Parts: sequence; structure tokens; C-alpha cells
Amino acid sequence: MNELSENPPTRIGMIAGNGIYPETFARAARKAGVEVLAAAAFQDETDPHLADLVDEIEWLRVGQLGKMIKFFKKNEVTSAVMVGQIAPKNLFDLRPDLRLLKMLSKVKERNAETLFGAIASELEKDGVTLLPATTFLDDLLPVEGHVCGPELSESQVQDADYGFRIAKETSRLDIGQTVVVKKGTVLAVEAFEGTNECLKRGGSLGKGEAMMVKVSKPNQDLRFDVPVVGPATIETAAEAGINAIVVEAGSTLLLGKEEIATLCDEKKVSILSKAE
Repeated sequence: MNELSENPPTRIGMIAGNGIYPETFARAARKAGVEVLAAAAFQDETDPHLADLVDEIEWLRVGQLGKMIKFFKKNEVTSAVMVGQIAPKNLFDLRPDLRLLKMLSKVKERNAETLFGAIASELEKDGVTLLPATTFLDDLLPVEGHVCGPELSESQVQDADYGFRIAKETSRLDIGQTVVVKKGTVLAVEAFEGTNECLKRGGSLGKGEAMMVKVSKPNQDLRFDVPVVGPATIETAAEAGINAIVVEAGSTLLLGKEEIATLCDEKKVSILSKAE
């Protein structure tokens, strides 16, 4: 148990994207003893039901950085966590406010790491510290070994080793953190379109024998962009013909662990956690 779990902040701000990540974090924060949760939520992204789990919620358009910071300051938030992704289509439709425009003018490379790092710096200017995205969620980070679903065959273990090396390289180059492989061949590499589209492309070529490998970036900044696998990932993988998923031990969040295990048994999808 880390220091934050033992002595949680009284108030925490949530920068809440899509999926079950925000809900999972909110429940874990309450269990850890956080008294006030203030969520900055995004239109057409964040599940409206999150409002039932937090004390304050502000609905924003993607790009309203100034409004988000004012919301946190109003609610006396000095610690915040990024939980959940923003769909690429909404990033393309970005309508930045003045605060974000000023920030973007100073960013040379507009990838996830530099953009989120710049947002963290903007938050710091107003007294809000961005915490690791894994805060209160240590029990959802798998250790090395078989996680659930059928045990992998010897040839699948070899593919896991191969795919892991490739995914580490593509993540180092900031292309993507997910690859789909089959029998020593790369079928698909994740780019801006996101994990699900990568799975669909790779799975269509793998004809039921493809493997997904998802890793963290070198020197991953745990405040943002932490790899996540959830029930929707298993559903998409099974529909695409992916029969095995490899994640990086200690660096990938398994959100909805019980549902994941049930789905893996039903869909015959294996999950292996592998250390670097």
C-alpha cells in the first residue's frame, strides 16, 4: 500500500474521460477515504451516471482547459487524476479556449505525452497536482503470469515474446502501444485510431488465431496514458478473432476484473501478464 492510499487527500479532482475507468476510480477513492470528488466531465465522452458517484460535476467541451481549472479552484481541489480516454474524433474536433491556445503555442510536438505533460504544468500553475492515474488502483495491476482464460500454448508464448518486443519498439517511437501478431508476423500496429480499430484490422487478417500485445511506453509517466484493458476490450477482441491478450505486468490496469475473467472463459480469450 502506498502513501496516498494510507493518507488520501480530502478532496480529489477527476478529469473524466470515457469508459468504466472514471467509475472504477471514484469507487476506489471512496473506499480509500476521499471525502469530496469533483469531476470535470466531457460532453459526448463521460458516462452521465458518473454524476451519481461524485459530489460535484462540471460538463465541458474538449478543449476548455480554463473552465476546468476554474472548476477545480472553486471546489478547493489541489490534487487531480486523469481517468478515461477521449475519442480521437473529439480530439480532431478540438475547440481550444484561450488558456489551451496559449499552452498549445508552446508545445513543439503534439503527442499524448507532451500534451498531457503541458496540461499537468498548467494545472500546477494554479496549485493542482496531477496524481498517478493508478492511484488507489494497485490491486488492478496484474503480476507476471497467466491471468485468466485458457492457458497459452508453446507457440502462443513465443508469439507473446515476439509481440512484446515489437510493441515496446513502436511505443518507444510513439507510434502506438498495441500490436496484433500471428505466428511471428505483425498484422496490425495501433496508431491514432486507437486500440479497438487496431484489433479489428489485425483480427480480420488473423482468422481467429491472432494475439494482441499491449505495453507501456519506456519511462511511462503514470499520471496519464496508462494502458487499460476492460470488458469492452475482451468483447472487441473476441469479435475480431483475437484469442489471446498479452499485457505488461505492473503497468496495465485491468478494469472490471471479475467481468473480464467471466468473459475470457466464455469467449475463450487468454490473458497473459508479462514482465519486460
